Amino acid sequence: MPRFYLDADLMVGQQLSLPDAVVRHIQVLRLNAGDAITLFNGRGGEYHAVLGAVMKRDAQCVIERFDDVSRETPLWLGLAQGISSGDKMEFTLQKGVEMGVAVFQPIAAGRSVVKLSGERADKRVARWQEIVIAACEQSGRNTVPQVLPIVTLNEWLAGRQEAEIRLILSPRGDKSLAQLAERPARSWLMVGPEGGFSAPEEDAALAAGWTPLKLGPRILRTETAALAAVGAMQAVWGDYR
Repeated sequence: MPRFYLDADLMVGQQLSLPDAVVRHIQVLRLNAGDAITLFNGRGGEYHAVLGAVMKRDAQCVIERFDDVSRETPLWLGLAQGISSGDKMEFTLQKGVEMGVAVFQPIAAGRSVVKLSGERADKRVARWQEIVIAACEQSGRNTVPQVLPIVTLNEWLAGRQEAEIRLILSPRGDKSLAQLAERPARSWLMVGPEGGFSAPEEDAALAAGWTPLKLGPRILRTETAALAAVGAMQAVWGDYR
């Protein structure tokens, strides 16, 4: 059943005029009056609705039922990702949503090829948030992860990340996930951009209390490394166990 995100209050019995972005999707999918759709607003649960009039630039629906369903993982996991170039960052965000990441923190690292600041940074974060929402629509998640504003690595390390465990992917890691801890209530994973974090950046992270984690003997690309680590954490502590 097609799923659409609406940033609005929703309730059973409500008749809605759907926003332009949703109408365009309805047109692409060739949906018609009487077809069922699912709506969610990121505040928990989902709403089952039926399309009424479907016109070229407008579509109506009536919400018939609320389903208080959650598809969240028992592992709360934040991903602090060094900004990567091209489609790599978008791929990491999209797949991270599918794999259960709760929040994304873009990190401006020394080796980040893409340099973003000011209005350009704000627009990029907004674009990344749109990708996250689209991934929620596709994957069935009813809670929308937030893409936080871009910060430098030093700014990130100076902040307080409330978590039982904070992992940074690093060749210095010498323990497996299973050896590190029992399932934490909250965890953070930090992954470098192309080329990884520099030695001084890693030193700063370790000094700030981050634990190095190594994923085998092979060198992984940044988009592979992030998702492999998320998958491993889900297998050990989350809903893949």
